[in-house]
Amino acid sequence: MTTAFTRRSERRISPVFLGIVAVMAVTGWAVWADFSKVPGFSVFLFVTSAWVVSLCLHEYAHARSALHSGDISVSAKGYLTLNPMKYTHAMLSIVLPLIFLVLGGIGLPGGAVFIERGRIRGRWRHSLISAAGPLTNVLFAFVCTAPFWLHALDGVPPLFRYALGFLALLQFTAAILNSLPVPGLDGYGVIEPWLPYSIRRQVEPFGQIGMLAVFALLWIPSLNHAFFDLIDAILRGVGVSGNDTYCGQNFYRFWYGTPPGFFCPAG
Repeated sequence: MTTAFTRRSERRISPVFLGIVAVMAVTGWAVWADFSKVPGFSVFLFVTSAWVVSLCLHEYAHARSALHSGDISVSAKGYLTLNPMKYTHAMLSIVLPLIFLVLGGIGLPGGAVFIERGRIRGRWRHSLISAAGPLTNVLFAFVCTAPFWLHALDGVPPLFRYALGFLALLQFTAAILNSLPVPGLDGYGVIEPWLPYSIRRQVEPFGQIGMLAVFALLWIPSLNHAFFDLIDAILRGVGVSGNDTYCGQNFYRFWYGTPPGFFCPAG
């Protein structure tokens, strides 16, 4: 087994990650109980901490897939500890996704773990390593939406429902955007092993700006509307209404105040 070459300490869950999970749990309780005098602040902390947890799981999925595909170096780099401080590019993996979230309400993970591709044999394995991240976001999204598609919302406080709806929106946007075949995103990593070497060499310089280019394109109104219409259709398919995500996003961005005509009871 590949994992036999990893030390126990290299696979032990980091206290940093456990601390983020603790923040998510405490703020989730605060949202559920409507404990805060400023409900939006609780939603902000809960969704943000849950988003960071999903980023860690996204990168862990890449690293774990690489480990079982032959790259045992990921354990020595600390990628299996779920510690976001161990990522190769903290700016791309944590800071930029949080900026995208706060400014645009868009979930978009960045590249973080460095995989030694030369250790891995087989194009399918390379593709699976890249696909593992977005698939983790899809799984996280279905966990968030479970109360909706299981019709188990009785007793769920409205504020918590809105927060889950918005968090699910972030996970689906992350999965879809990161699956685009754009250099620097996981979607390109899936198809890259199957491309001719000449094309890969020509595209390689654009890998650092692919994520920023996608974010910039989403500021074009027509593209933005088309993309979020697709997201809304997916969310409706799992029982999450547009009102849930709208209210969730507006509570999350509490610093803007209550918009005109905004009516989303928190309790």
